[in-house]
Amino acid sequence: MLLVLCLFAVLDSALMLDGGMLFPRESSSREVKNLDGLWVFRADKSADRNQGFRESWYKQSLSETGPVIEMPVPASYNDITQDATLRDFIGWVWYEREVVIPSRWISDEGTRVVLRVGSAHYYSVVWVNGEKVAQHEGGHLPFEAEIGSLIRKNPTMLCRITITVNNTLTLETLPPGIIQHMDDRTRYPDGYFIQKINFDFFNYAGIHRSVLVYTTPKAYVDDITVVTDFSDNMGFVTYQVSVRGAATATLKVSLMDKDGHCVASSREPSGVLSVTDVKLWWPYLMHENPGYLYSMEVCLMVADESSTCEDVYALPVGIRTVSVSSTQFLINNKPFYFHGVNKHEDSDIRGKGFDWPLIVKDFNLLKWLGANSFRTSHYPYAEEILQMCDRHGIVVIDECPGVGISDVRSFGNMSLTHHLEVMDELVRRDKNHPSVVMWSVANEPASEMPPAEFYFKTLIEHTRALDSTRPVTYVTNSNFATDKGAPFVDVICVNSYFSWYHDPDLEVIPIPANTQFENWYGKYQKPSFRASIGADVLPGLHSDPPVMFTEEYQSFVLQSYHKVFDQMRKKYVIGELIWNCDFMTLQGTTRVVGNKKGIFTRQRQPKAAAFILKERYWRLANETGRHPPWTKYPCPL
Repeated sequence: MLLVLCLFAVLDSALMLDGGMLFPRESSSREVKNLDGLWVFRADKSADRNQGFRESWYKQSLSETGPVIEMPVPASYNDITQDATLRDFIGWVWYEREVVIPSRWISDEGTRVVLRVGSAHYYSVVWVNGEKVAQHEGGHLPFEAEIGSLIRKNPTMLCRITITVNNTLTLETLPPGIIQHMDDRTRYPDGYFIQKINFDFFNYAGIHRSVLVYTTPKAYVDDITVVTDFSDNMGFVTYQVSVRGAATATLKVSLMDKDGHCVASSREPSGVLSVTDVKLWWPYLMHENPGYLYSMEVCLMVADESSTCEDVYALPVGIRTVSVSSTQFLINNKPFYFHGVNKHEDSDIRGKGFDWPLIVKDFNLLKWLGANSFRTSHYPYAEEILQMCDRHGIVVIDECPGVGISDVRSFGNMSLTHHLEVMDELVRRDKNHPSVVMWSVANEPASEMPPAEFYFKTLIEHTRALDSTRPVTYVTNSNFATDKGAPFVDVICVNSYFSWYHDPDLEVIPIPANTQFENWYGKYQKPSFRASIGADVLPGLHSDPPVMFTEEYQSFVLQSYHKVFDQMRKKYVIGELIWNCDFMTLQGTTRVVGNKKGIFTRQRQPKAAAFILKERYWRLANETGRHPPWTKYPCPL
């Protein structure tokens, strides 16, 4: 039977919001109800995976459609049960939860009620009480729908939220993939198929971040955009506030310092706030007071003959600048050297599910290590993680899910259109985070292919048009002479695995590493950094002399690269990143329960290389001379 996994055949127009995507924050005018917890769950294991749509499971309680189980949200569903078929399931899965909506939200028709899904991988459709309210393509960015009119149709009944999620990847999705049907009946059962991907992490699926219901007044602050600058001791916050639900409104915009004092204010929907004796946002380990945040408080007042409406929203604001020269990356006009990590949203049991204890642990590891930055490899991370980066001064390279673009068919118009839409959503969500200093539009694409030139030229120009204040890059592993997209980036980012994927000999690292740096800079005259280096290691495996997969081998690989970096950072090299933790991948003969390139295990325990990197990163931090000579963790914030 032909397997039907079409993501679009069952979909039509929906009530998606097309405005801003401000993070839901409680205030005197807004409330937030978190729906984390246990949801009812069912995987559609029919041959074509479309039984749920044929039988309209969303029109009734999911438990009435057949066998269901409990599923935690947020979490990937893959590792929650003992069912191997669910771990590797491809197709539609269904979630449901009945929610009590506060009566005051229902009775007050001047209150907007919004349903927000933080992230669901990959394609999602949402119903409320059997009526479709939203659909969304992409697994790492939020989407919303206003549901007030639906819940007011029958105010006495519980609000039944149904979300179906499909993790199928095609040549036009981001990341891309291919469904391959195995038709050889001498080897495979009837209907057997696999999801082929070209990226090296597990394709976890499910509702990965919180589902929220929140309120705003009928007239509300829809979006805020800030751009910051400074001159001498004066700071400048150029802002624009978007309002919906009112033709005319009165605004008050106040910029508050950490002590709650108003340092600047305005009554215009757009303008420039000037701050005397400005406190700049500085990266961790670059200044004695990193991560300083002001609070921009926007108060909206709308009055008519019968009522007065007020909306209040507070946005954290860090005042800083970012720029790039031919040899340097500058934050607040000072050279910044990235000494950080690549990460994944990945852990035992919960997969990519949002988890506060894990996030706090990872930030403590970053600080212990002396890392000042990370790349969101290879997709946008949760907003709460970026908020922590803002507060702690951790610098972020914000990467979209453009990973595994290795088939020439993935450079077509449909793929490009979707990629542009993803960058629209990413910039809209993360544009105001001071920690985000650069956009990355892809990781290791087949950028040597002829269509890549138009594809990346269009994509990078589009991203710059969305945000002209940050550099744009992508991470390549192509040859410097044939990379079609490199002429358009602001910073050259290269993945390098000498002495691992080829030439497994520690002696050969310095020559090709130096040559690689010189070739890229010689051709493009742009600053460069190594976006990932390393070698897999099984913790506890030792050998002297070092051999592959031992802790000694990983340590020597890093030390060999460090010698090259120390020479090149005097010229035009602006950073180095290493994988922080091991992470899950597809099963394969080259992967022993996942990728082992982390300097920490998947359980966040250090390998020998972690102590080598800790010594190096703290030495690099203390060489700057722009902060107290901290020599150990913890250090004050």
